[in-house]
Amino acid sequence: MAEGLLRKTAGDRFDVVSAGVEPAGLNPLAVEVMAEIGIDISHHRSKHAREFLGHGFPYLITVCDQANEKCPIFPGVVYRAHWSFEDPAKATGTGAQKLAVFRRVRDEIRSRIEAFAKDPRGAEISAEAASPVPL
Repeated sequence: MAEGLLRKTAGDRFDVVSAGVEPAGLNPLAVEVMAEIGIDISHHRSKHAREFLGHGFPYLITVCDQANEKCPIFPGVVYRAHWSFEDPAKATGTGAQKLAVFRRVRDEIRSRIEAFAKDPRGAEISAEAASPVPL
């Protein structure tokens, strides 16, 4: 969801990629809630962070605690942020209850991304380097 939101909000200014430390596939509920706001992520795929080792990124933002803890070092990262969002894929309950969690998390991510797009250095970006974690 974060990749789709940042592409829509500021894809003309940022080369946006998304990856995980334990990718689990594209969640159909994520596709559904993004379509509700006019963003098609149905063509996205779940990627592993190691696919991007060797690429230089000035910004690195993790959006779940597991990724923050296990994210590898990417040389060239100048600003790193961790935005801790609930993992909506772990939501329980009825289909409607799960959709509500996906919608809430989508909207929380959208709010942070809009702030980041306006001022990348002021959006809780930390200049701290990540600790190295082997893949």
